[in-house]
Amino acid sequence: MSDEGELDLRSLNDEELTQQIHDDLYDGLKEEVEEGVHILLERGWTPYKVLTEALVEGMRIVGIDFRDGILFVPEVLLAANSMKAGMFILRPLLAETGAPRLGKMVIGTVKGDIHDIGKNLVAMMMEGAGFEVINIGINNPVEKYLEAIAEHQPDILGMSALLTTTMPYMKVVIDTLKEKGMRDDYIVLVGGAPLNEEFAKAVGADAYCRDAAVAVETAKDFMKRKHNQMAASA
Repeated sequence: MSDEGELDLRSLNDEELTQQIHDDLYDGLKEEVEEGVHILLERGWTPYKVLTEALVEGMRIVGIDFRDGILFVPEVLLAANSMKAGMFILRPLLAETGAPRLGKMVIGTVKGDIHDIGKNLVAMMMEGAGFEVINIGINNPVEKYLEAIAEHQPDILGMSALLTTTMPYMKVVIDTLKEKGMRDDYIVLVGGAPLNEEFAKAVGADAYCRDAAVAVETAKDFMKRKHNQMAASA
């Protein structure tokens, strides 16, 4: 980034700079986002405030325009990568300060399926919304999901499939959770082009998520409900 560009960002007040980070995220300008995050931290912003007001809010705007068909997958991937660059700076600082997270998610593509883009987009958007995300990749047998659940103790399990032939494997995973008496411990979200709400219901998932923006909103709703239930039973 040029010196002039850096001076420009530093000359903005906090509110203008936050707005500029939203714009730079939207445009997928990774270096500018990194620079903006560093400046806010230098000005004494807490890592959590930078995360929520600069990055999460910026990705929320991206998510709305993606949902409404104004932005498309390549642009959202660029935005998500810029957000990731900002998160890379904040993550160790957030860990130090014990900042609150919205929840934790394990996500992976099911056995026999090697499609990655949609799942990665969901993972990045979820992280951008303030969730901790463990992305276990592609072609996951039930054992891999169980290992990840045991290791990370997530709130949410996300499964993706892009082939009609691999979709039924989601039921295998959910049925295994039922057999082990673990099904009710997790929110199970499923997604992928050939799926629909009827399928999600039939295999025993909690919800079908049409795209990454819907996945974020659905996850937030379920976490809100979960917290309310916990508060009610406390």
